[in-house]
Amino acid sequence: MTSPDALMRVATARGVTTLTLDSPHNRNALSTPLMTQLLAGLADAVADESVRVVVLDHTGPVFCSGADLKETAAAYASGTVPAGMLGDVLAAVWECPKPVVARVAGPARAGGLGLIAAADVAVCAEEATFAFTEVRIGVVPAVISATVLPRLAPRAAAELYLTGDTFDGRRAAEIGLVTAAVPADGLDAAVRRYCDSLVRGAPGALAGAKELLRRPAPGDLRTEIAELGALSTRYFLSDEGREGVLAFREKRPARWVPADD
Repeated sequence: MTSPDALMRVATARGVTTLTLDSPHNRNALSTPLMTQLLAGLADAVADESVRVVVLDHTGPVFCSGADLKETAAAYASGTVPAGMLGDVLAAVWECPKPVVARVAGPARAGGLGLIAAADVAVCAEEATFAFTEVRIGVVPAVISATVLPRLAPRAAAELYLTGDTFDGRRAAEIGLVTAAVPADGLDAAVRRYCDSLVRGAPGALAGAKELLRRPAPGDLRTEIAELGALSTRYFLSDEGREGVLAFREKRPARWVPADD
């Protein structure tokens, strides 16, 4: 039974856990209760060995409107703001050892863009709109820059951070904020295709591949090649590597691929 205080829904099927932001009354704003529940849902998905992929979804027409400004205004008297917790959420998504896919069917603003950028794969409807609105309320997109700036083309980042202008799904894909923008009626199918591909990867190898994607730029090419060569050997000699090679030779799915229902 769902708690009346629940602001997030959780569902798992065929190795995919979907965490659905379910706070449409405030456009899925990142309130402290919602962020707390999202962190708990991510931790549970990481701990569950049957979960292979995490999907971030939403109810209502808006993916996420950013910080909960009503909660923020109420917190001014204490000298702190709840947006400080956003960093923990972004880090949890970014560092999740399992692939994270964002399904964006509607608008996202400010902190919501940080959440999208933290995901490994993000698919949006072409009609979805986005904006870094922080400067228009006298603040800056500080915390979300940790995940957003590695994704965005520098010129686009400067334009959109400074103007606060709205842009659509196609532009979001062009500048690297999302992986793909598709017609709204094709969004679910596109997310499903990514999930079907991701669950075919070995869990340990997927986590290792995510670490590779987060590596800092190499200082010395030969040192980098030597380190990566040793890493490659370790994976080939692992249980997953041996099973993967054997499954390929035997023309069968590897044992980690979830069975069809």
